[in-house]
Amino acid sequence: MVGMVGAGQLARMTQQAAIALGIELRVLANSPDESAARVITQTVLGDYRDLDDLRAFAAGCDAVTFDHEHVPGEHIRALTEAGVVVHPGADALIYAQDKAVMRGRLTDIGVPCPAWAPVDSLSDVEGFAKENGWPVVLKAVRGGYDGRGVWVVGSPDAAAEVLKNGVELLAEAFVPFERELAVLVARSPHGQGVSYPVVETVQEDSICVEVIAPAPDLDAEDAAQAQKIALTIANELGVTGLLAVEMFQTKTGLMVNELAMRPHNSGHWTIEGARTSQFEQHLRAVLNLPLGSPTMTAPVVVMANLLGGPDPDIFRRYEHVLAHDPGIKLHFYGKEVRPGRKIGHVTALGTDLAEVRARAQHAVTCLRGPV
Repeated sequence: MVGMVGAGQLARMTQQAAIALGIELRVLANSPDESAARVITQTVLGDYRDLDDLRAFAAGCDAVTFDHEHVPGEHIRALTEAGVVVHPGADALIYAQDKAVMRGRLTDIGVPCPAWAPVDSLSDVEGFAKENGWPVVLKAVRGGYDGRGVWVVGSPDAAAEVLKNGVELLAEAFVPFERELAVLVARSPHGQGVSYPVVETVQEDSICVEVIAPAPDLDAEDAAQAQKIALTIANELGVTGLLAVEMFQTKTGLMVNELAMRPHNSGHWTIEGARTSQFEQHLRAVLNLPLGSPTMTAPVVVMANLLGGPDPDIFRRYEHVLAHDPGIKLHFYGKEVRPGRKIGHVTALGTDLAEVRARAQHAVTCLRGPV
């Protein structure tokens, strides 16, 4: 049995892979209304911030893993000391929890990163800008996702407003990137590693709206370098399970932006688009099973995120999408529809990039409804 702390859509999709592998999946949910709790019978209600709840949840599990990175490190260490197998462990997960620790470690091992520095005053930010120029990217050291906790500031006045939030910050040089890429790799406890093809991620309003696999027109050497960087990070940081490495492609090369140590939005395309989905791969890794093939099942795969629109009743539009394109694959997360909320995704496969993108875009536009 695998225990997954968190009951969001990542846990929900992990259940599908667990069924095929013959693995029981238990999830720790805050509420019975959470995405995974709606479909997984072995749902335990509890607080991931409470060590007693975590201990009770972990009892009887062969391995414990996560669908988010917010479990306190001291709790993970306490579980490990009590004999619970936890992947990734606290010593690895800290690099996905604390951006300053992550930047420091990546810099030490020679991974290309933006110039950065911890800042806690306006004079610190101004000093950083004097060396690296405006605008400056300010990031919350802990927490933040989908663009939350990130501020691009173009002046001391704008920086002063961010500093009023009272959160621990680091500053990064603004990177004039050409596009954003992501590499998903997996690593098992005995060190086996595999890499999925490099993908391009398309962002709107700091939310990923589309993932294209493989990244179009990416030079073979750059693709190999991106995969090598991601596998090096997984090995050096001692990651067990999945690692998503988000990168910038710039005129001068690749640069690492963020890390995530769990199944990731940039890998949802693998459910239909790869021989082994990211969710199956994560389960294999945390149980120390041989890893599966990451080979693509089609020359081109496009995943488009479905955001809620103003009309929550999507059934008639759902029927239209299924009838219009029998090859489209729909995934709903069991979430209440709200404007702008990520409620599902669609996947299209084929041979022609323009055609596949158009099919995926038609599906999400239709499902979302009139704006």
